[in-house]
Amino acid sequence: MSQGLPAAGSVLQRSVAAPGNEPQPQPQPQSPEDDDRKVRRREKNRVAAQRSRKKQTQKADKLHEEGNTEYECLEQENTMLRREIGKLTEELKHLTEALKEHEKMCPLLLCPLNFVPVPPRPDPVAGCLPR
Repeated sequence: MSQGLPAAGSVLQRSVAAPGNEPQPQPQPQSPEDDDRKVRRREKNRVAAQRSRKKQTQKADKLHEEGNTEYECLEQENTMLRREIGKLTEELKHLTEALKEHEKMCPLLLCPLNFVPVPPRPDPVAGCLPR
């Protein structure tokens, strides 16, 4: 027979494990102290996990509560600003109408010598209003 090769008829047994499924070592007989230690470790881990989950829940609740408070505050400010926009828009309409009425009878505007062409200005309010 050649060296390194199995004899004819013999079966070559290999332990081929799928990726992620490494063969597990055979369990060793455990002493009562090892069992007791394992139980204490599991209990300690369980308590730590509960404490961690509780802390995470409290943190999420706090963020949610702070977010609601901030949201309500921003909503109130938004409502107040929208009212102010409405009042200012009404005032602009009123003043524009008053100016048009005044221009109809203003002696300074009726005199051709006083007429100086003024280029139209963009509406200053239009850029501020929500679309």
